[in-house]
Order: sequence, then structure tokens, then C-alpha cells
Amino acid sequence: MYSKLLKIILLIVSEILFQSNANAQMYISPNSYVFASNEVIFIKQDLELSAASSNFYLRKDAQLLQGSTSVGTNKGVGELSIFQEGSTNNFQFNYWCSPVGGNSAVTGNSPFGITQLKDIVNLTSSNNPTILAMNNYDGKASPFAIAPYWINKLIATSNYSNWIQVGSASSINAGEGFTMKGTSGTNLTTVNGVQNNPTSQQRYDFRGKPNDGTISIPVKIQQFTLTGNPYPSAIDLSAFLIAATNCTGIAYFWEQDKTINSHFIADYKGGYGAFSPGSLGSNGVYVPATFYSYDGSGNQVTSMSTGGIYERRFSPVGQGFLIEGTVNSTVEMKNIYRVFVKENVSNYSQFNKNEDKTKNISSYLSDIQSVSGFDYTKVSILPTPQIRFNILMNNEGVRQMALAFIPEATDGVDRALDAISPSDGPPADVYFVVEDNEYVINAVNFNVDKKIPIGFKNVAKANYKITVKEILNFTGANTVYLHDKVADKYFDIKNDFHELTLPAGVNNTQFEITFKSNVSLGVEDLTSEGFVVYQNNSTKNLTINNPLLIDFTTCALYDVAGKSIFNKNDLGVNSSYKFSTSGLGDGIYIVKLSTKDNIEVGKKIIIKN
Repeated sequence: MYSKLLKIILLIVSEILFQSNANAQMYISPNSYVFASNEVIFIKQDLELSAASSNFYLRKDAQLLQGSTSVGTNKGVGELSIFQEGSTNNFQFNYWCSPVGGNSAVTGNSPFGITQLKDIVNLTSSNNPTILAMNNYDGKASPFAIAPYWINKLIATSNYSNWIQVGSASSINAGEGFTMKGTSGTNLTTVNGVQNNPTSQQRYDFRGKPNDGTISIPVKIQQFTLTGNPYPSAIDLSAFLIAATNCTGIAYFWEQDKTINSHFIADYKGGYGAFSPGSLGSNGVYVPATFYSYDGSGNQVTSMSTGGIYERRFSPVGQGFLIEGTVNSTVEMKNIYRVFVKENVSNYSQFNKNEDKTKNISSYLSDIQSVSGFDYTKVSILPTPQIRFNILMNNEGVRQMALAFIPEATDGVDRALDAISPSDGPPADVYFVVEDNEYVINAVNFNVDKKIPIGFKNVAKANYKITVKEILNFTGANTVYLHDKVADKYFDIKNDFHELTLPAGVNNTQFEITFKSNVSLGVEDLTSEGFVVYQNNSTKNLTINNPLLIDFTTCALYDVAGKSIFNKNDLGVNSSYKFSTSGLGDGIYIVKLSTKDNIEVGKKIIIKN
């Protein structure tokens, strides 16, 4: 079971006893410490930090794994210390889950409080934080101060108003997540080459008794709980979600527009991204958050923008996320999910950093040390086969959805595969319709004849532009259409986008995604064979060759979300056209041409400047 835990290095160890006269398997005596750097320490059973002067330091991605299958049995009033960086300033939230609890001689996990978040001084020393008054909303990087007003937790509820304000109390139980805003300013102290706060990236020293063992997390049917990774090591989030059968098996991550510097909820722009684990043999599917503005009561008002794409397979130390219950019961976080994975996009573990993935020459994960002994070298790093759709709503924000192709999936709701929409009654939205509910990730077993229902709802007349953003690791569909069943028309959304305007209401039956049409080659198809559209990246020009001298009236360029870049009118009849793209960012764009005969043809191009 523990065969993968081969590299165990203890650096600078002083007076440590392993099952001698001490009761714990690892016993750190008074005035002694363990220091680990960039490595994993594995303890099969329990740890005792016997005195206030007994310390355990984890530095440079070092992590502690424990293998007990019981409830937590760590004890002692000493401290484990581990660093983690937030990624927000004093106006935005991070969602946390502490890897440590309070110092307590009592055996087992202890509640956590923000007074345990220390100001880092050097490699082993930290200072206590200043806890501001409840009417002071701005944390500070230097001198280090935390605003307790923003410390909240959410236990099995679906209502925004049911967030529980914790403040500076030590009442956050092991496995309970909490919100906290970051700090303003900078902190120039640098340890191990990392500055405490270069700006909006406050680094904290979590100090206390390390959490361990089986941790019960309460859930309720169709209600959300804020939880997270409760250990001083990474966890295999997919393994937890798949095994936690009392929840939907989907994790939701808060993202927020970091350019909005306001404490008023009516100024917020943010939303929740959704992670579906799929299977243990893949790295799952993540769809980014649609950012909404909010009213003073926390209701979504207007879609604004879209969050980033993150790797979520392995949840790093301190990361918090939401889960939704399917029964009134508990789910269990266990040591068996713990792994030694360093936080990095190339390791499929991100707290809240958006980076380009480092290329891996292998198609599988490298060997990962884990408590379970699971063979990660058989986990494919290729994306789950999928089609990702972008839908621009009212020319404002984008809803992204993923249609995943997994052989084990059904056309109904599959836990740990299908992700229900995290939106809560926005003015306009779009989704997959699965068993009369709204989903942003829909997993099916692919068949070219399959029809995938999608729905729209809007409180007032609304405009939508839908297109295929990208197709990942999938070659089964040569075409992708939006089928309007009422008009019986098929619109190519693989090479183009389709724009529609809908009246107020809910429309869950009129539209579907298909992979073939029931119509023969039309006039539009014949027209598109008479010209060539391509992007000449060497000259930074969009080029159209028109040998048949088709009479074009307009040429419009859109980004892949459907937002207009430029519109050229009155083109006339020329054998070729060139339009500069030198000022545009790299990415996929959509060219839309209109002829004098009112025929519209779309074509996707890739711009690399």
C-alpha cells in the first residue's frame, strides 16, 4: 500500500524518537525540531509534538503524508509550520482550507483560527498577526494585519445569506473551508527566494497541529458546503470526489475579477468554475467561471467576463472549494487521498495561478508518491475527449460549456461526470439540459447520431452567439451543428457562430447539438467552395482569394466568443482582399462573409502574431 513512498528525507533532525519510549510513531521532544526541504516525509501512524518548543518545518514544497486509516491521532502542543501563498489583494477573496488546527494536547484534529496565520520573518521564525477591528476592512501586508470581517464559512446551504461569519474565533473545524480577503501593499521580506508579498500574493505561515486521518464533512441534499484540502500535503481531488458518494462528485472554485477594488458586493465580478474528475485514469474536465455582477443581496445581475482555465486534478495545500450534497449525511476526507505533488501547472495542481502548461514528452503522468499506492503512470495527460462551446450572452459575458466523450457515461446524470451549473438565477444563461436540469459539463458516450439538448433562459429578451471554441483530443465529429427543431434548420457552429435572439422565458426544448444534418449541400456550401479564406501570419494579414469574383458586401471578424473585432463594408467584386491583423492577440478568430445575394459564410482562422 505504501510502496510508492520511497523518497523520505529528514533534514536537520534533532532528538526524534520513533516508537521507543514515546507513544507516537514520530515523537518530537522539547527543544527539538524536524526540518524538511523540497521532500516528502511519510508517517504510517501518528505524530506527537510534545512541547511548545517541538517544531516541524516544511519548506520549499516539502509535505507531510500520514497513512493511518482511523480518525486523526496527532497530539501535542508543538507546531507544524507550512507556507502557502494567496493570490488576491485586500478587495478579493481566496477560499482556504487550513492544513493545521489549534495547538492542543488532546489527541485528534483541533479547530483552526486566523490567529494561526503568521507573518514570516525567516526560514523558521514568524510573528503573530495583527487582528484588525471588525470595522476595518483592509488587511495589510506590512505591518502584517488581517481583517477578520471577511472570515466566513459555509456549511451545507444553498443560500448566500447563510454564510457564517467566523471573524477571529478559533471555530473552523478540520475539513471546513473559509473565505479570507488578501492584503494591500507589499512585504519585502524574502525567504527561499520568495517575497512575502510582491503585491496581491500574500504568503502565510500556517502554524499548528497538523490535520490527519478521516475527517467527516457535513453535506445536505442540493446544498453547498465549503470544504477543501485539510492536510499539509496535496490530495488527489479526483479520487476524493469519485469516492465521496454523498455528494455530486463535482468541485466548484471561486474566481473573481482582480481589477475590481471595492468591498461592496454590488461592485463584485466573479463566479464559480466547475471541475469534473471523470475517471482516475484522466485528469478531468474544468470549465471556467462566468463572471457576473451582483446586486446588494448577492443575486447575479449581468454576465461580464470569463475566468481562467486551471489544472485541478491535485488540490494543493490550503485550497478550498465547494461541493454539493446528494443526501443529508457526511462525506469523508481520508489519508488515502494524500499524495506528494508540488504545486505547479505541469503537475496538474494549481491553487489560483494561470500559467502556460509545460510540455511533457510522455503521454502519462510521472510516478507519484501516494498513500494509496495508486499507479499514476497509467493516468493519461491527454485531455479528456471533448468539445468546448463559447456562448456570448447579450454581447457581455461568455458562458463556456464542455461536452465530454467518456465511454462509461450515459445520456442521463452521471455523478462525478456531469457538472450542474453553478449559476443562481442570472438574467440570461445557457446550459446542457440533462434530466430537466442545467449543466455546464455533460459527459456522454459519443455516437454520430446523438442529439444533445441545450437550453436558454432569460428574464428579458436576450441575444446569444454560440460557437465551438475548441475540440480537444477528439476526431469523431467532422461537423458540429446547432439544430433549431422548430424551424428545422442546422447552423454550422464548428467553423462559424450562430446568433439568435430569444424572448423572455425558459427554452429547454427547441435547440440541440448534432453532429450531422438532415439537409443536402446548400447554396451556402456551394458559395464557400468558390473562394479561399486564410490567415497569412508572415505578413499579418487576413487574406481572401476570390477567383470566381463573388460579389461580397461585408467581411466581419470576431473573436472566438463572438465579440466583434472589425467590420468591412462595400467590398465589391475583387479577385482578392487583405485586411491587417497586426494589432490582434494570438488565438482563434471567426471570419464572417456576406454576399450581395444575402448569403453568409463563416470560417475560423488562427492568428499568431
